[in-house]
Amino acid sequence: MSYFQSIYADENLPHRCKTVYIYLKDRSDASGSCWLGVKTIASDLGLSCSTVKRALKELERTGWIQTQSRYRENGSSTSNLYTILR
Repeated sequence: MSYFQSIYADENLPHRCKTVYIYLKDRSDASGSCWLGVKTIASDLGLSCSTVKRALKELERTGWIQTQSRYRENGSSTSNLYTILR
């Protein structure tokens, strides 16, 4: 059985969520964490930043991932920490 079988079977998730989830899983380390910017994800997948943001919010809302914002010392935003939960 494929690792991704459970996300493929989730009929309530739009295809954008499945695409972003598989990308995050592919980029994550052994603990299921990855540090990526929305622009990087969007560029790599050929999606708009707003589509990626919608997918990330939906994945977090439905319990597939956890998002943690990260900031530089000067207070500006940097890449987010995404953790795969399922």
